[in-house]
Amino acid sequence: MAEIRNYTMNFGPQHPAAHGVLRLILEMDGEVVQRADPHVGLLHRGTEKLAESKPFNQSIGYMDRLDYVSMMCNEHAYVRAIETLLGIEVPERAQYIRTMFDEITRILNHLMWIGANGLDLGAMTVFLYAFREREQLVDCYEAVSGARMHATYYRPGGVYRDLPEHMPKRKESRWTKGKDLSAVNAWREGSMLDFLDAFCDDFVGKVDEYETLLTDNRIWKQRTVGIGAVSPERALQLGFSGPMLRGSGVEWDIRKKAPYAKYAEVDFDIPVGVNGDCYDRYLVRIEEMRQANRIIKQCVKWLRENQGPVMVRNYKVAPPSRESMKQDMEALIHHFKLFTEGYCVPAGETYASVEAPKGEFGCYLVSDGANKPFRAHFRAPGFPHMAAMDEVVKGHMLSDVVAMIGTMDIVFGEIDR
Repeated sequence: MAEIRNYTMNFGPQHPAAHGVLRLILEMDGEVVQRADPHVGLLHRGTEKLAESKPFNQSIGYMDRLDYVSMMCNEHAYVRAIETLLGIEVPERAQYIRTMFDEITRILNHLMWIGANGLDLGAMTVFLYAFREREQLVDCYEAVSGARMHATYYRPGGVYRDLPEHMPKRKESRWTKGKDLSAVNAWREGSMLDFLDAFCDDFVGKVDEYETLLTDNRIWKQRTVGIGAVSPERALQLGFSGPMLRGSGVEWDIRKKAPYAKYAEVDFDIPVGVNGDCYDRYLVRIEEMRQANRIIKQCVKWLRENQGPVMVRNYKVAPPSRESMKQDMEALIHHFKLFTEGYCVPAGETYASVEAPKGEFGCYLVSDGANKPFRAHFRAPGFPHMAAMDEVVKGHMLSDVVAMIGTMDIVFGEIDR
């Protein structure tokens, strides 16, 4: 009697390689995938509905919690949508700070990706290397906002506050003391811009280290070359964006095609792949880290040379300074009204998108003239990638499903919303 080779198996949602609460139902013929049925909704938090019940500013913190690895990029799309409806112009210094932090966020995301994806495919060292640099950049988040991840730093009209003059130093601990502590704090003697300058100079060599570990590693190439290949035509039809689209050879990047913030003023290249497989998408993300490093250097240079406000002087939208609030009755009233009622946005609708690390993150906002959105809808880059799961993994082995989930760079906060 022939052995029955067809299985239906559950992948996740508790699986460590599911990158969130993904439940995949796989129909297998031996070890070959016949069908993959992704189930989403296990993380659903109703972000879009919650945004409709809160004043505009109170939903900025929710943006950080959508794709919780690309925090400030999500905020950027949301505040851009509000600014478009309000018709306000953001100060130039704030635009450069946003551009710089968008690219810091891109590096943070790709470091998380290369570490987690490497771990999924059996490369443990790169995870430890990537998190070494990630810790340094997360310190910048903390220095400007007080939070290491969910910053709520971007505000309609600019950013919460200017860059700090002094970078906080690490304190002595059981693990870091003496010469080690001095080495860790060597970059922190000056301002945040000094710190970022030193980081960018050092980071180029660190990316070389990741490539030494992976790019020509035969096990890494066996796991990624030719796996999950998508043609450029099909990638466009499936609604791919970001490294998933550029890995297939389509040179599409919102930062170049529809520039926002100060991307038109900085010089950078768009890396594209050739074969559209997992390996090409890995190479695209590696090169994106190098390009993001270039952009940060240019922003640091401009911010050193140019001072100015980082928030609009419109007290209907932005709070007055603490000093004036304690001396001027009008300022106190503005402050009180802003933090209790918020501001009314003119009726209308708009769509604002940014080139988030995972692809196009967009915010569709409808206002009916009230102090809260009538409708908010977010375009998560991971959703169309997830929808293509069945088509992409069909005919591959079970172990290749893990490689495909990794290369899609999935975070379920934004997919389930």
